[in-house]
Amino acid sequence: MNPAGQGGPLAGLRIVEFAGIGPGPFAAMLLADMGAELVRLDRPGGADPYSRNVVSRGRPTVTVDLKDPADRAGTLALLDRADALIEGFRPGVMERLGLGPDAVLARNPRLVYGRMTGWGQDGPLAAAAGHDITYMAVTGALAAIGPEEHPVPPLNLVGDYGGGSLYLVAGILAGLLSAGRTGQGQVVDAAICDGSASLMAMFSELTSQGRWSDRRAANLLDGGAPWYRTYACSDGGHIAFGPLEPQFYALFRRLTGLDSDPDFDRRDDPEAWPLLRRKLEALFAGRTRDEWCRLLEGTDACVAPVLTLTEAADHPHLAARRTFVTVEGIVQPAPAPRFSGTPTAIRPPSAPLSLAEAITRWSGEGSFRS
Repeated sequence: MNPAGQGGPLAGLRIVEFAGIGPGPFAAMLLADMGAELVRLDRPGGADPYSRNVVSRGRPTVTVDLKDPADRAGTLALLDRADALIEGFRPGVMERLGLGPDAVLARNPRLVYGRMTGWGQDGPLAAAAGHDITYMAVTGALAAIGPEEHPVPPLNLVGDYGGGSLYLVAGILAGLLSAGRTGQGQVVDAAICDGSASLMAMFSELTSQGRWSDRRAANLLDGGAPWYRTYACSDGGHIAFGPLEPQFYALFRRLTGLDSDPDFDRRDDPEAWPLLRRKLEALFAGRTRDEWCRLLEGTDACVAPVLTLTEAADHPHLAARRTFVTVEGIVQPAPAPRFSGTPTAIRPPSAPLSLAEAITRWSGEGSFRS
């Protein structure tokens, strides 16, 4: 078990990760950052040859040929010692390999079997190929993001990582809590389409109340409101501007001299929004991004510079909190969230293991569930 303060809050937890792309590896990274001991199984020739793979940090890779009976038997032996599993194959693949939930849970009834797919384990599209953008598209999430002219994919943050990885992690941890009480593991069916739809809960609520339009860039939080969007500055940089509360909006007006312009009294009138946007565009274009930050950043006017990823690590607040760290010469996000009693840390790069070495490493007592 985990001594207080040692190794993160999930120290002692053992997870087998079947290598994939997108949300599965990111979920595994989060669990490894929080102290879980992971072993990543990859096919021959499939291991990432590059050491600069941030998402694969904190866990060793074991090369296995799952079509080889000996490697498959060794994989089952490793799963006998595991607390949880992560796999992201299309439905039916693990079953055809003899590693499906029925086979694995029969040997290790307390295992939490985490399945990460785009469409889920059932439904008309379950066997179809897709990517983050297609899974988001059917949920209403993609249609809500971007300018009026066309939807814009928000990187893979809403689908793969938000609707996929985070729901898989939550499901695995919930499954482990249940297994600790009942002694019974279960399957976690984490589908990106389900998670993306879940992320839209607030907007479903606003739509039901008649407070949200299906038109993009016409609403409070989608860039439609002139006081919740980005503006270009004179140097080509951008400012993020978000004084949602009336008192913050009033402060911004005082600090910029707009309190004398009666047009800005019409803050909550959508008919006035195009005029206010034009006026704010002209205002922000009159100074550089840094000049606006010197005037407004850190006040309740809710203004911040729009930084590139390269710039972000040097922002004073993020630097003070060490939100980004450098490991092996690579600048990367530090583990999140933070824990007062069981601090997290990025583990040094792990040398590859053989399957036999991985089984031996996990052959002792003291698993998470013991």
